[in-house]
Amino acid sequence: MAGLGNPGREYEGTRHNIGFAVIDRIASLLGVECSKEPKWRILLGKGKPGTEDADLTLIKPTTFMNLSGEAVVEYARFFRIPSTSTLVIIDDIALPLGMLRLRSEGGSGGQKGLESVLMHFATEQVPRLRVGIGGAPDDSDLSNHVLSRFLPGEQSAAMEAVNRAAEATLCVLRKGLSQAMNLYNAAPSSAKTADNTEKQP
Repeated sequence: MAGLGNPGREYEGTRHNIGFAVIDRIASLLGVECSKEPKWRILLGKGKPGTEDADLTLIKPTTFMNLSGEAVVEYARFFRIPSTSTLVIIDDIALPLGMLRLRSEGGSGGQKGLESVLMHFATEQVPRLRVGIGGAPDDSDLSNHVLSRFLPGEQSAAMEAVNRAAEATLCVLRKGLSQAMNLYNAAPSSAKTADNTEKQP
């Protein structure tokens, strides 16, 4: 399970880092610590032996969003983790804040981190969990929007999104992608309609 984002304190809590936030939430729920692995350019957490999540691997690449595939795929290939078993967790401006969308494969939709992962795996058969962060205001630059933090009125929905995304990720691990899709692809009550034609910067 690889949550994508940008390393560094200046990016903590930004919309683009919601993938990191989901990994942190999973680690907290399971009592797992994600530690630096400089060789792989990642923060790595492992499920506890003897639990139902023993096979869980949590990854936060430290290569910055647009180069995420370098670290994620290098680690996956070395440990013989196939692309189809690598769930990538990313932000999505085309989805309303709080909405989740699980898919087993497909294009990047303009999300540069996912695009990097697909390019390095050389396949679109990479499961992904898109977490809606809401579209940018009409007069807002998209790059500035994804690097901004959630507004006070959005904090509750953002926290709910992170919690649901963590639950969805664990559901994928424990019950499979199809069942997780059935349970979590429906919009939560807090999600608002968004224009799905928008693209990621």
